[in-house]
Amino acid sequence: MQWNNKYNYPKSTRSIFQGSRHYTVNQENLPSVTSILKATEPEEKKAKLEEWKKRVGYKQAEVISREATNRGSSMHDYLEKFLLGKLNMDLLGDNTREKMMAEQIIENGLRNKLNEIWGCEATLYYPGKYAGSADLLGVYENHQSIIDYKQGGKERRDEWNEDYYLQLAAYSLAHDKVYGSNITQGVILFCTKDNVFQRFIIEGERLKIYQNLFLEKVEQFYSQRMTN
Repeated sequence: MQWNNKYNYPKSTRSIFQGSRHYTVNQENLPSVTSILKATEPEEKKAKLEEWKKRVGYKQAEVISREATNRGSSMHDYLEKFLLGKLNMDLLGDNTREKMMAEQIIENGLRNKLNEIWGCEATLYYPGKYAGSADLLGVYENHQSIIDYKQGGKERRDEWNEDYYLQLAAYSLAHDKVYGSNITQGVILFCTKDNVFQRFIIEGERLKIYQNLFLEKVEQFYSQRMTN
């Protein structure tokens, strides 16, 4: 895992604008990728989420969501420090759940697979359209890649990754647009809270399909804003 700072990723600030998260990048105020996905999600998906909240109870749903968010943040923080070489050696005996999940991703998803690191937790933006923060960018198994870490309570199926693939597609489009790169794959490195590791890769024509789907969502997002 070798660093190559070949791209100069911009600084950004985050804010809430018209009810959704925005990034200010190079003097542009752009909606986040996740805000666009949230604003354009199908009614069926919203209904399923509401059904789940009713089933487990609204208070319990909030607790579960908060725990998942905190777990994900801690795992991301550990992985970022690992890639930056900033892990505190005094903490290596701390067998927290998040640390063990991160180590599953390192051992099974990164080590001997990540050829080159361009950046981590890097702001990406598509001028005039959207922005976001990518977990990891670089060369993965000899392919220019966008890599995202995910975690959850149980193992995933490929068909559950629709939003994840749209997110990777959005980042790949933005990176290629601004830097003239040729991102050919998106990689999801996933670990359950019980330390089951999974990897999902989207590439080739399938990546292009999701890129086009995301661009349609961008148009939908801006159309909705104009009519509201």
